Amino acid sequence: MKTQYHRLKAENIERSLARCEVADYETVIEGAMLAGTHWFNIVLHQTALMPVERDAMHAEFMTVGDRRKVLATVPDALHALDEIERLRTSYVRGDMPGGERAAQIALDSLARLRHMAVAGVAQT
Repeated sequence: MKTQYHRLKAENIERSLARCEVADYETVIEGAMLAGTHWFNIVLHQTALMPVERDAMHAEFMTVGDRRKVLATVPDALHALDEIERLRTSYVRGDMPGGERAAQIALDSLARLRHMAVAGVAQT
């Protein structure tokens, strides 16, 4: 998908997220995952780590080789998306206490992904 479409989708999801409170932690974390994946794909496309014809659906499902390339080039992007994915396991699919704090961590990770993508946005 071209970066412009990833950006439109991420921004649309974030507009919906803005209506949520951290008390809605399951929704916040899931929304951060959806929007964050779009921002992550923009970063991958900008750095030519992944062609626009191919998108990462989840960082955890990337091949070991692809993860190594991302870690060598844009490690902060991978760490931010991995953090959101890690939170999904415990707070969206599980019942761990501290959901509001987890939601804030997800939002902070999402903000880092957005910043990385916007700071280097190239027309693709």
